[in-house]
Amino acid sequence: MTIQANGSRRMPAGLIALTLGSFGIGLTEFVIAGLLPQVSLSLAVSEAAAGWLISGYALSVAVGAIVVTAATGGLSRKSVLIGLVALFVAGNLLSAVASGYPLMLLGRVVAALCHGSFFGIGSLVARRMVAPERASRAVAVMFAGLTLANVLGVPFGALVGERWGWRATFWAITVIGVIALIAIAALVPGWAGAVDRAHPATASGLNGLRVQLRAFRSWQVWLTLAATALGYGGMFGAFSYIAYTFTRITGFTSADVAWLLVVYGSGLVIGNLAGGRAADVNRDRTLIVSLAGLTVTLTAFGLLAGSPVASVVLVFLLGFFGFAGVPGMITRVTDYANGVPLAASANVSASNVGNALGAWLGGLAISAGLGYTAPLHVGAAIVLAGLVVMTISARRAPAHASDIGDTALSPDTTRTT
Repeated sequence: MTIQANGSRRMPAGLIALTLGSFGIGLTEFVIAGLLPQVSLSLAVSEAAAGWLISGYALSVAVGAIVVTAATGGLSRKSVLIGLVALFVAGNLLSAVASGYPLMLLGRVVAALCHGSFFGIGSLVARRMVAPERASRAVAVMFAGLTLANVLGVPFGALVGERWGWRATFWAITVIGVIALIAIAALVPGWAGAVDRAHPATASGLNGLRVQLRAFRSWQVWLTLAATALGYGGMFGAFSYIAYTFTRITGFTSADVAWLLVVYGSGLVIGNLAGGRAADVNRDRTLIVSLAGLTVTLTAFGLLAGSPVASVVLVFLLGFFGFAGVPGMITRVTDYANGVPLAASANVSASNVGNALGAWLGGLAISAGLGYTAPLHVGAAIVLAGLVVMTISARRAPAHASDIGDTALSPDTTRTT
């Protein structure tokens, strides 16, 4: 069997299929925020219970990313991706036809089980479809679907839900999932999703799991996961309360929040693509610059939140720097883990843990009476901690890529067996 990276400068069709899948999964995550009032009224549950459709999804992502990836380590990655998207379709179908709250929550949990593993395993397949020096850009293209979903998710859900009801939104996402499933099956090449049977991590049962867990003996893996959690946590902790900052501090109206979120989402899209390109040139420097830029942005935002002009610029930069490090973090953790899929999925779990931590600390700051700019300052402190971790990690990193580990096991390496 021959496994080879695609050296063409063109965008592989399989990569576009993965991007479509990430777009659909991203819609599922974000769309519910604009539908909660409708869902709560329709299913006759309280706002707090409806909120579990969001938090339950996040918890399922964190758990599913580890469990599902560990359980499928020896299977063809293309087959696993197809199965994950099928799970995504089933979850959204359950949500669309849910006759009551328990079935709706179950649909959300089922759909979320695929989330972390799809991005973790999908990032390995994406980077295998391109030349090694374009690995971070390939991951950025795949994650572009998620960033676009962040921009379009809430307004899409609100528009469809308002016109045809909230169930129509989940029917639409189900259709997108079916299209993504067909595209991945047809366009992702088999060699890109094949596993190297010589790799011990592909062994069945506990033996394969032990090998995957062995990758976490590397301090570089743990430092990268910590930097990911802190970077995401700081950004999300601030973003969770950004509507309050805009309306209570800056002076924008509630109607303005929608287009301000589009500005933020545009920053996500551009930052993700720019960060992927920069990471292929110098990954650690890109990660340090993105975390430093995010720290400065959050600090400045906390000080200048009363200015409408400054707030618009800074919310764009919040998205830009917040996602500029995503492609590099994914490729870094998988490289230091010798291409073990569990590490890539653990990176997704780390980001969700960071999101929960940041939102909790930001809420504590507001509850303590520190005001609606407090989450911005708390976020800056969290990201600063991530910057320190990343700087330490970069200083201790091997001088040459060949020193990272057994690069013959890396997913973007040409290998003939």
